[in-house]
Amino acid sequence: MSFWVVLLAVAAYLVGSVNAAVLVASTRGVDIYSAGSGNPGASNVLRTMGKGPAALVYVGDLAKGLIPALVANLVWGSPEAFAVGFFAVIGHCYPLYHGFRGGKGVATAGGVLLAAVPLVVVTLAAIYGLIVGITKISSAGSLSMAGLALPAVVVAGVRGWALGWWALTIAVIVWRHRGNIARLMSGTENKVVTE
Repeated sequence: MSFWVVLLAVAAYLVGSVNAAVLVASTRGVDIYSAGSGNPGASNVLRTMGKGPAALVYVGDLAKGLIPALVANLVWGSPEAFAVGFFAVIGHCYPLYHGFRGGKGVATAGGVLLAAVPLVVVTLAAIYGLIVGITKISSAGSLSMAGLALPAVVVAGVRGWALGWWALTIAVIVWRHRGNIARLMSGTENKVVTE
């Protein structure tokens, strides 16, 4: 990677470290780490604060992946977009500003895909919606998307280093969901509030 790609990757990590859930919750006097599941992400904000705050968090988390990956894609190409996007996701999952206690990385990774292969996002979002609609469990939708995201980008023509960076991103997302996987297997996973 060139110096400028590395610089953008560092910037992506630092921007990724800004947690929208923590910010939105704090404006309402809520410590998101102590509310609901304790996860600083859009699903927990939805359960604890409602649709409006959750939408703000989702857009913020998506933008953290979209903007740096879009810049990299426009300037250099797909491998750099996925590399820079990986560091945005790492920033979201292990944020410098919040004691490395971050979210699961799904929305931020969605922003990366939106920048690099936008049609894949439409398909995966539909799958997420279908799974969550049936199960009422956000992590079930997220893990379904994660499972399909690698083959989906391969079908879309992503190869080489770009595919490698995307595989690493998916591995981080699955790792961040390991508690959810255990709860899904035991039947104790949190449901999404849909009222």
